[in-house]
Amino acid sequence: MKKLGLLASLYIAQFLPVAFFGQTLPVFLRQQGVSLEAIGLTSFLSLPWTLKVLWSPIVDRYGWTKLGHYKSWILAMQSLLVVTLIFCATLDIQTHFGLLAVGMLFAISLAATQDIATDALAIELLTPSERGLGNSIQGAGSYLGGILGGGGLLLLLDYWGWTGSLLTMALSVLLLLIPVVFHRENLASYKYDQKLSWTVFVKFFSRSGMGRWVLVLLLYMMGATIGSTMFRPLLVDIGLSLAQIGLMNGIVAYSAGLVGAIVGGFLIKPLGRKKALIVLGFLMAIAIAAFALPTVGLTSLPVLYLVSMGFQFTYSMTLIPMYTIMMDNSRLGTAGFDYTLQISLVFVGSLIAGGISGFIAEAVSYQGAFAISVLLTLVSVAVVIKTLDDAYA
Repeated sequence: MKKLGLLASLYIAQFLPVAFFGQTLPVFLRQQGVSLEAIGLTSFLSLPWTLKVLWSPIVDRYGWTKLGHYKSWILAMQSLLVVTLIFCATLDIQTHFGLLAVGMLFAISLAATQDIATDALAIELLTPSERGLGNSIQGAGSYLGGILGGGGLLLLLDYWGWTGSLLTMALSVLLLLIPVVFHRENLASYKYDQKLSWTVFVKFFSRSGMGRWVLVLLLYMMGATIGSTMFRPLLVDIGLSLAQIGLMNGIVAYSAGLVGAIVGGFLIKPLGRKKALIVLGFLMAIAIAAFALPTVGLTSLPVLYLVSMGFQFTYSMTLIPMYTIMMDNSRLGTAGFDYTLQISLVFVGSLIAGGISGFIAEAVSYQGAFAISVLLTLVSVAVVIKTLDDAYA
């Protein structure tokens, strides 16, 4: 239980800035009259999360062993994240947007690097039988970070403004360092690969069945990304306020996602990894289709709440079998690289989908964008059925 609490605190800390800049910023920009194309391009703020695989071998190879190999990285990155958030809090979003964008990119880079070390630490801590529950904790921790960063801080932004919201986030990230400070990393059973080099890329992709799994990683979340990215500005267009969106799409829906992540962990054992991806993929397609309900006049708050909650509940459940297979495919000695590479491939697909989502919606309307999202999700499920090795059952 202690190690699950440790992992939860680390995933909450890393997801706070990601949720704030990824969930709050698009809503805030739309309120300021920014175009859908520009809002779609804010997805590129997550670029460090996609590129982090490039420096993940460094995290695996170098570290302060006396303090704890991965612990030293976590302490350094999270401390620098606090400093960066304080710096961003001092900037005016109107007059210093360029400098602020650099600060946001740096903050997300720090969170991404902390994630490399945290994922590797999780692989070190969890036995194969614990990975389903462990990934539930990862998903739940991320969603709690989303509730606080994408919902709670959005509400604070409406009342306290930019500076107060970011300072609150900085304090939260600092407090979440406490569990890892007291954690003693077990190095006795873990041998780092001191000959680590860029050949780890070749070794990873040359493993049996990895090409098929890579295809799944690239495709599986593309449909969900297009749909969810355009649902947020749709809420603004139908007249919801920042506070309403923050409460519904951030706090309430993310709470449903937190529950979904826990439920997803308990589905791994009875369904198996592959069947869970298939069943939950079909459910996610239905949840994405519900995004179109406001476009046909169903704009009452109860309907919108059900749509938001249904998507996040299903989406979070779907993440758990993916994370579990990623851990299965990660080797001790290169755990940070292996897991990060797989996460980065998911982000490549999501980055492309998010970047073009606004252009799709402008070209074929919100309804058309949601229809394409459903189609992409069903295609990805078909790919899982046809290509994924039955060893993941």
